[in-house]
Formats: sequence, structure tokens, C-alpha cells
Amino acid sequence: MEPTPEQSPHHAYPDHWEADVVLRDGGTARIRPITTDDAERLVSFYEQVSDESKYYRFFAPYPRLSARDVHRFTHHDYVDRVGLAVTIGGEFIATVRFDRINDQGRPASAPADEAEVAFLVQDAHQGRGVASALLEHIAAVARERGIRRFAAEVLPANNKMIKVFRDAGFTQQRSFEDGSVHLTLDLEPTAESLAVQRAREQRAEARSVQRLLAPGSVAVVGVGRAPGGVGRTVLRNLLGSGFTGRAYAVNTSFPEETETVEGVPAHRSVGGIGEQVDLAVVAVPADRVPEAVADCGEHGVQGLVVLSAGYAERGAEGRERQRELVRQARSYGMRIIGPNAFGIINTSDTVRLNASLAPESPKAGRIGLFTQSGAIGIAVLSGLHRRGAGLSAFISAGNRADVSGNDFLQYWFEDQGTDVALLYLESLGNPRKFTRLARRTAAVKPVVVVKGARHSGANPPGHAVPVSRIPDATVSALMRQAGVIRVDTVTEMVDVGLLLAGQPLPDGPRVAILGNSESLGLLTYDACLAEGLRPRPPRDLTTAAGPGDFRDALAEALADRKCDAVIVTAIPWVGENGEAETGDGEVLAAALREAAATGPAKPVAVVHVEMGGLAQALAVAASTATPPGTRPAASTATRPATSTATPPGTRPAAPIATEQGARSADPEPPAPSPAPAASGGRSEGTAPAAPPEEVDAAGRIPAYPAAERAVRALAEAVKYAQWRRQAAVPGRVPEFLDDTIDEHGTAGLIETLLGPDPDPRGRPLTHDEARELLARYGVAVRPALPAPDPEAAVAAAGTLGYPVALKTTAPHLRHRADLGGVRLDLANENALRRAYAELTDLLGSPAELRPVVQAMAPRGVDTVVRASIDAAAGAVLSFGLAGAPSELLGDTAHRLVPATDRDAAELIRSIRAAPVLFGWRGAAPADTAALEELLLRVSRLVDDHPEVVSVTLEPVVVATQGLTVLGASVRLAPPPARSDLGPRRLPSY
Repeated sequence: MEPTPEQSPHHAYPDHWEADVVLRDGGTARIRPITTDDAERLVSFYEQVSDESKYYRFFAPYPRLSARDVHRFTHHDYVDRVGLAVTIGGEFIATVRFDRINDQGRPASAPADEAEVAFLVQDAHQGRGVASALLEHIAAVARERGIRRFAAEVLPANNKMIKVFRDAGFTQQRSFEDGSVHLTLDLEPTAESLAVQRAREQRAEARSVQRLLAPGSVAVVGVGRAPGGVGRTVLRNLLGSGFTGRAYAVNTSFPEETETVEGVPAHRSVGGIGEQVDLAVVAVPADRVPEAVADCGEHGVQGLVVLSAGYAERGAEGRERQRELVRQARSYGMRIIGPNAFGIINTSDTVRLNASLAPESPKAGRIGLFTQSGAIGIAVLSGLHRRGAGLSAFISAGNRADVSGNDFLQYWFEDQGTDVALLYLESLGNPRKFTRLARRTAAVKPVVVVKGARHSGANPPGHAVPVSRIPDATVSALMRQAGVIRVDTVTEMVDVGLLLAGQPLPDGPRVAILGNSESLGLLTYDACLAEGLRPRPPRDLTTAAGPGDFRDALAEALADRKCDAVIVTAIPWVGENGEAETGDGEVLAAALREAAATGPAKPVAVVHVEMGGLAQALAVAASTATPPGTRPAASTATRPATSTATPPGTRPAAPIATEQGARSADPEPPAPSPAPAASGGRSEGTAPAAPPEEVDAAGRIPAYPAAERAVRALAEAVKYAQWRRQAAVPGRVPEFLDDTIDEHGTAGLIETLLGPDPDPRGRPLTHDEARELLARYGVAVRPALPAPDPEAAVAAAGTLGYPVALKTTAPHLRHRADLGGVRLDLANENALRRAYAELTDLLGSPAELRPVVQAMAPRGVDTVVRASIDAAAGAVLSFGLAGAPSELLGDTAHRLVPATDRDAAELIRSIRAAPVLFGWRGAAPADTAALEELLLRVSRLVDDHPEVVSVTLEPVVVATQGLTVLGASVRLAPPPARSDLGPRRLPSY
């Protein structure tokens, strides 16, 4: 909204305070500053507030607002007097205001840093988390205006408001004065306030997704009068899935006499239904969508799935249409999947929702699938179906203008019906939030991601996201740090997902290989080595081996304590007549299931070649499988839970899932293990018992048509299990660093260096400025003295002491010893003068070369340490060996800032050239402890001071004892906005 002429132009309307938020019940609302245009809205709002709430607000009966009150509550300077309103459908449902006060509690202006705050929420909207969201936003506004404390007077009987303040997580003081509770809140964010904010965010966003996936009623808007068309197809799919709720067909063109379509009530509008509609599937042309959204919003629909195309994928006009769609839906408190979506599916027996264009719902399972592409979604659904796997939920979000993969990570984190989350993403709307949510979710269940559009240099059509400058390899490393299993293809995503959903996590990388083909065993062995696993020599059962031999060999391998996983390889038997016998696959499947059921719980995968019988034996019910309608008890060990009828140390018989198809039994999935590490692909806690129709994904043995695919899936499981074990005991930032870090002094130095009116593009620091700044964080950079002529070089060497190095600092020659721009170990004046002459004769004049003299450092390994702030991903810490390894081969490791001691240790060890630091070929090991400390100091610097947007230390020479930083470059700039640290808000593109 725009300011009126009565408002001071010096205090312009702060449109950046406007925000859409998700409330506790999953609905949305808009928070914005109050303006003079809101007088009528304010009066209408106040009339709908109960007398009790008015009494709590004003400490006395206050039936109506006077004209003076209305003027005071709608006229603000947005500095000392600020008012915010929460709106739904354009009408107020809550307000908050603060007035700056001095030490005596009287109205004041800056530099007074305290303000009195008061809230009022309509009774009909109390309990939805409105006041909590308002407190987050008004606190952020106050901090922006230099206010550091809130004071509030609350009547003792107003328990709801007292609880809002108490639960916010801010440091507070409370006293009882003159019959009221006096509260003082310190507005500086704390670890507790941030944790509270994120917990509320998780509950609200998860609830908003749950409302979309589990509606009690669905209206399909745009159902054609004749068979065919998108709307009619969705309605038929909805009914065909056995949807447990009420369904309605809506089309403004239905004749008055039309009462039913496909056997469900038909209406000309959502308003004409006359009953609550929870979800609307919109399948009308784009130019008619606004009318449909208004119809839904005005009649209480909670969420929309917009299948209609013609939005941001169609260019600038479509992008504006998409923005308006989101604004319109949110104004009514609705969330949107889409537009240009394929739809959503929920296989839960209590819902059975197929609000999509998929003609057949997948069977129920324990895998959740989110995709930004309808075509990819179809392919994955088909692949999972062929291999007998089921899904808990499927979402194809299209342009994902509103609901995104982040929202579904919030939902799946606590969803006990989902054990593995699969995501196909073409863009990351909020990378920092994605990393945070993925790390939390991956700590309890696997998150497998395929990232499309990795190298296109542009976002897919329709996806408006922050621009990131970091390369895809860095994105992949940061995902790994967060515990995300990133794979390259959709096929790999399915392969890994099936293994994680059906098998326990391995305790380590030791793999037993057994089968009836020596060649296939050797291929599997080689693939294991290539993936970093530790395979044992393949056990060849020979082509004469029968199912019983396989059973005995698998049981023996599972019982071996030196084995963490087993890969079974199988080819058809060759009969006496020399022909392959493929029909014995069923018998082999039964034998493998028997061994897996009675052995210790370790992951098993099958590699098969042309085993037709095996393909037809998929998921055949075993006699020892858990009976339908029951649930095994949860285990406290690091193994999946087993049925109480199953002997300890064993597991239920496992069906085998392969590429060709499946017939599935219907036993219940086991309860997830509560162990935080290596407990299998199931989440923590105890999920409710599932219906008999649900597929028992746990214990299903995945089968692969190629050794490489099975091994790659197992390798990802091994890495993920290791991450889970480490994540159970998180790293820390060593406290001893605080004694050598001058955070306050560094802030003052940065403010001085940037100046009163800093250039938004920032500025590079000089060598001396960089040295001074880094020294305040305990990073010593060896001085380099300028040498514009030979005499200056000799004088510099005399100051520093021989031996010295002579180096050029021209940008095109920096760190290029291979071009002759660096001369080392100059032991005396003659050697220095000779080197100076050779340098200038070969490469150019001193003015071009900008030579410097530097004291020699102890010999060691040349490394490079970098930190930079990316607008989308945040601060990233990088490490590699200097020169060709990092620049030519890209052998660089990355971690998000702030880095812990474990991150620093892993950063050094995760590059391919790491052995050079640890005594490669008999060399003395480098001082990696000193290197880890340096990494932590740099991480702390950029985390404490976001104005430090780039740091490069090159080379850092790591000797056997200690290290030397020979070169440093630092860039300062005004800090980029941190959307992940502010109050909760939905993205607006």
C-alpha cells in the first residue's frame, strides 16, 4: 500500500515490512504496516473483538474507538510510532503497535531504545499463532529502528498474552506492579528465540502441507460437461483412487438441470456447494483462474492445486500473472501447489487421494516423492511401479510458486508414514533454508535429491529464485554436509530410494559378494572398489549352485561379523542340454528371503542377469512375514524393529523388488528405530499402525539389472550411515578461539574501512589493511614489502632478513611460479639483484610487475583457504591444495559457515589430494591441526562479520610444525540480506 500525503516523506511507507506468514493451523495471513487508509478497517475489526479482549487491551471497559483513537492508531511515523496489522481477505484480524518511550515511560525519539508494545487479536482467530507471528515481526521492525527492549503491561488474567511473551525465547524480566504484570523483553535474538521461531515455522508449514494432502472434501473446478479434458480426468482419477472424503464437480457452464457428473454432485460454483470444501483442484484456462480463486477464497477453501498452465513458463506476462495468483490466494489464507502442476497423491488408507493426472495411484508405501516436473514425476512413478515399490505421497509442483520442496521437508520430518524422501529439484528457492531443513530431516530419515538444470546457467522457466554464483560442485558438497544423498539421475534416485526404504543401514563399508558367476562377481568387486567400498573377494558358488547353496552362503555372510552388507549376484542356471533355465528364479527368491529373514539385519542387494523367474517372484508373501494389521515393536538397537514373533537377531522374510514388476504381500511395515544413527531408513518414533492394504516396504530386497547400480546405491547408503553416526554427536567451535579474537575491535575497523557511505559493490583491502583485519582474528600474514626498484628490494631484504623471496603481484602473474614470477631462497644481496634483473628482463617493467620481497617460510605443502558469501547459499568455506590440484582439477572441498571442528577436519581430508598432507610417499606429515585452526578462524571471521564477503589466503604453506600465510586478499561490502535470520515469512518473488 502507498503512503498518503499526510505521512511524512522522510518516513516513507516501509513496504519491506510486508510479509505473508503461515499460521499454526496451516492457513496464511498477511502482515503489513497500518496506514491512514485503514480507518474503516480498524473500526470494523474492533467491533468484532469481544468485550473481554477489549478489557485486556485497555484495562477498562472500552466498547468503541473514538475518532481520536482511530486517528492515533492509523497515523504512524514508522520510526517512533509503528503499527502492524494481520489481514485475511483484506480485513484486519489482529493489530500490534509500539511507541518509543524514555526511562520515565514517556513518549520519546531516538536515541531512546525502549518501546511500549500492545497487541489485539480477534477472538475468532485466537489460538492460531497470530500474536506469536506478530511479535516476531514487530520485534524485527523495532530492531531496525534502533529499539532494543519492549515493555508491556498485561493483566494477570490475560494468560494467553503472557504466554506469548514467555514462550518467545527472548531474554525477559517480569514484575508485578499496580495490579498488572510488567514485562520487559530484550529484543536481541537468542539461540532459544531462534529455536522457538523455527519450531513454530516447522509446525505451521507441516500443517499447511497436511491440509493439502489430507482434505475431507475436494472440489474439481473446471470439470467438462463431456468426457475428456483435464478437469474431467482429474475427477475420474480422484474417484478411481477410492477417495474417502466428499467430491464435487464445479463448472460455471453446467446447465441448471445438471445435478451429478461421474456420480458426484455438480455445481456451477464452489459457493453453490453449500458445504465446507477443503481442497480445490483448479483446471480452467489461466484467464479464468482469478475468478475461480476468488470463488474458493470467499467460501473457506483451505488450499489449491492449480493445474492450469500459462504462467511464468510463458514469459514476463505469465510471471506477473503468477505473482498475482499467489497474492490473491494468500490474501484468502490459501496455499497453492502449482501452477502448471501435475497434481498430488496421498496413498494413506484414511485418505486415498489422487488429485492428479496420473491415471492410477501407486500402491501404498513408505517413500515420499516431490518433483518440480510432471514428466519426471510420471517417469519415477512408472519406475517405482515396475519394481513393486509404493509411495506415501506424490507431489508434482510445476512452477512451485508457493508450496515448495522445503514445505514438504517440513512435513516429512514428522510424518510417520514416510521413511525416505525423494526430491527432483530444478531450482532452490531458498538454499539456506533447504540446507537447514534437509540436515534436520536427514538426521532421522534419508533425503535423496536429483538436481536438474545443473549446468544451464539459468533457472527453469517459471522458477523465480535468488541468483547463486557458486558452481554446482559446491552445491553438491554443501548438500553432502547437510546429509543429503545427492545423485545424478532419476534412475539412481529410485535405486537408492528402494535400498534405503527396504534395508537397514550398513555399519560400515565391508561388503561380501557371492553368486554363481565368477565374472559377475568380479564386476561387482571392481565396482565396489571404484565406489570406495571394501569388498571381500567374491565367493563363487559355481554355475552348479542351486537355491539352497545361495541360501546357505547368504546366511553365512550375514552371520560374519566382518561383513557389513551383502551383494548377491545371479545368472540363470544352465541345464544338462546347455539351455539356460530362467524359471527357477522363484525358488531362488524364496531361498534368499529365508536367509535374510533368519540372519542378522544387514543390507542385502541382488544383481541379476536375465532371471525371469526371479522377476516374477517379486514380493511374494513369506510365511514368516508380519501378519497384516499388526506392527512389530520398536527396537532400541541400531537395527530395524522386528516382529515379536521373530527370534532376536533376525528379521522378517523379505520380498525381492526388481525392475520387472511385483506382486506384493500386505504385511505391516515395522516401527522405525529410535536410534539416531545407522538405524535404517526409517524415521524416529513409533508410527501408527497401517492398514492391511499398505505395502511392507521394510525388508524388501532390492534387485538390480547391473552390478554398478547396486553398488552405487549401497555406497550411498554407507556414506549416509556414516553421516548419521557423526551427526548424532555434532561438532563444535572450540571455545579457546575466543581468547584470541577481537570481535568488537574488528567491527569498528570494518566500519572505518567501509566509510560512512559504502559502495554497494564493496571494496578490496590493501595488503596492509588485510593483514590488520586478519590479525584481529589470530591469522598472521607474513609481511611483503614493495620493491619498485633493486635498491628498494635490497633495503626490504635487509629489514626482513635473508633468505627472501622475490614475487610479482600483478594480477596476471600472481601465484604463477610456472611463469617465472616467483624467485625463492635468495640468500644474499647479489642473488636478489640478479633475480630482480632476470625478472624485469623476462616479464616486464617494475611498474607492470609490482614486485615485493618476503621472508622465506619453512618448507611445506602449499594450500589455499577461501571463504565467500553467496547471496543465495550463504557463507561458504573452501579448501584445496594451491595450484593445479584446485585450479585445474577442481579438487576443492566446501563447507557451510559456521564450520565446526569436525567440519574443518573433514574439509582437509575430503579432497582427493589429501594424502599429500598426511605423509604421502614417505614425506613428513603436515601440521593439519594448525590448518584446522586456521580454517576455524576464517570461518568465525566471516560468520561474525557478514561485511567480509570474500577472503582468500594463498598460499598457506603448511609445514611439519605450524603454517605460514604468505598471501591474503579480503573484500568488504555492505552485508547482503539474511532472510533465514529474520521473522518467519513466505517467499515473494
